[in-house]
Amino acid sequence: MSAFDVVILAVVLLLVVVVVGAVLFGVRTLRRLNFAPAPEDPAFIAEKDRQEQSLAALRSAADEANSTIDVAKSAAAAARTEAAAAKAEAKAARAEARRVLDDARAEADTVLERAHKQAEADAEQLRAAARRSGEREVAVLAATTREQAAEVERRAARMDERERLHTEEVERLAERERQLTAASAALAAREAAIVEREQALTEAEEQRRRELERVAGLTADSARAELVESIEGQAKREAALLVREIEADARGTAEQRARHIVVDAIQRVASEQTAESVVSVLHLPGDEMKGRIIGREGRNIRAFESVTGVNLIIDDTPEAVLLSCFDPVRREVGRLTLEKLVLDGRIHPHRIEEVYDLARHEVEELCHRAAEDALVEVGITEIHPELVTLLGRLRYRTSYGQNVLKHLVETAHIAGIMAAELRLDVPTIKRCAFLHDIGKALTHEVEGSHAIIGADLARKYGESEDVVHAIEAHHNEVPPQTIEAVLTQASDACSGGRPGARRESLEAYVKRLERIEEIAAGKLGVEKVFAMQAGREIRVMVKPEDVDDIGAAVLARDVAKQIEEELTYPGQIRVTVVRESRVTEIAR
Repeated sequence: MSAFDVVILAVVLLLVVVVVGAVLFGVRTLRRLNFAPAPEDPAFIAEKDRQEQSLAALRSAADEANSTIDVAKSAAAAARTEAAAAKAEAKAARAEARRVLDDARAEADTVLERAHKQAEADAEQLRAAARRSGEREVAVLAATTREQAAEVERRAARMDERERLHTEEVERLAERERQLTAASAALAAREAAIVEREQALTEAEEQRRRELERVAGLTADSARAELVESIEGQAKREAALLVREIEADARGTAEQRARHIVVDAIQRVASEQTAESVVSVLHLPGDEMKGRIIGREGRNIRAFESVTGVNLIIDDTPEAVLLSCFDPVRREVGRLTLEKLVLDGRIHPHRIEEVYDLARHEVEELCHRAAEDALVEVGITEIHPELVTLLGRLRYRTSYGQNVLKHLVETAHIAGIMAAELRLDVPTIKRCAFLHDIGKALTHEVEGSHAIIGADLARKYGESEDVVHAIEAHHNEVPPQTIEAVLTQASDACSGGRPGARRESLEAYVKRLERIEEIAAGKLGVEKVFAMQAGREIRVMVKPEDVDDIGAAVLARDVAKQIEEELTYPGQIRVTVVRESRVTEIAR
């Protein structure tokens, strides 16, 4: 019986109890009415009416209970019907479950049987594979055993051979020991004979000395003193003569040798550095000027480039244009032409030609004036006019940021000072140094090294062979054969290599700084390294517990020496080692 059936049955029983109770209460009320007092009593009549109303209420309650019982009976019948249907479904489900379980058991038996068969087959294959693997391992072990046995035999043979050799060596050592014993005995006998002979020689020497003293009438000490005095006087005379000869030879050759030594030492610092700057920048009053420079459909910029021979680069750079040309004089003429056009504001092809002629004459005048000023500063008066023109072109030529014309003037002064110190021909050497880079004025027009080009120009315009040779040999294209050529090399290197003369490439500068820091950081006890003042000074912070004061001094000297050996740099680099001791306490 389900829970719903139990609930329905309980409700029906409750309703039955209520109805029975109502019926009993009605019967008892009727009995009271049969034995009631006379109807004339108003209280009796009121009580009777009230009881009749109660009886009517009870009857209606009984009717409602009967209807509720009927509903409950119908609900119970429906519940029994549903319970019967549920029992039928449950029975069908149990039958289906039994069938599915039987099918599952049959399928499980089939799968289990197949699994047993597959397991037996796999086991058979594994046994076969294990058998084959075992056979192979047995074969490998047998081969290894044979090899080990052969190796043991070989080792035994080698041991026998070594034992035989050892026995022979022992026999040779025994024979050698016997020979050494015999030799020792012979040496002992010979040593005794030598001792006896030395004693005999000592006695003979003493007898000879006494005989000499008797014959000479002098003792040995007196003879020795007289001999030393005689030899001393002779040595003093020979030494005086030798000193006089050395002084005379030194006076004759010292000056010439000193010149060669100084020249050789100066020659070793010569080096070659060349570079070109082919771009100039002109600043504009505004970006709208770029459109006027270009002109309608580009006619102005085409006319400017065709007239001046200078390329104009107009890009996104604000208020600036670039002028590019390998000829520095032509580039300067173009820059001056464009500057005048921008200031004038009238830019068209005809105006470009007019301004170009004015700018060209102005630049030629500036070049000529710069060349004359340089010649006056150096002290050179007689020179071919064409060389003056070429020297003026160098006013706009730079090498590593150094102006070439100023470099020539500086080189001439350095060479003159060296020549004066060496007592050489100062004007000739200054002329060689001043003209040594004259070929750079034509390197963009003529192929070849500027040293060879300059030598050809000097020879063409009547310079002496000493000057020509100094020009062509200042970069070792031709081996230097004269002192003038060597001093020209040295003065050129001094002018170009002095600190601040030429700018250094950023890459080489960064690499040098990194290498300086690496050298210092690689030392024992170094904590931090700082390169300061553009690489002119390096601060090395050391650990005070690892490096003492003496070690700091040694570290500074080692770092400076390694930098000198590995790096090339202008000027000098200061190495400062900082050793700081700190003691910290906390007050609580």
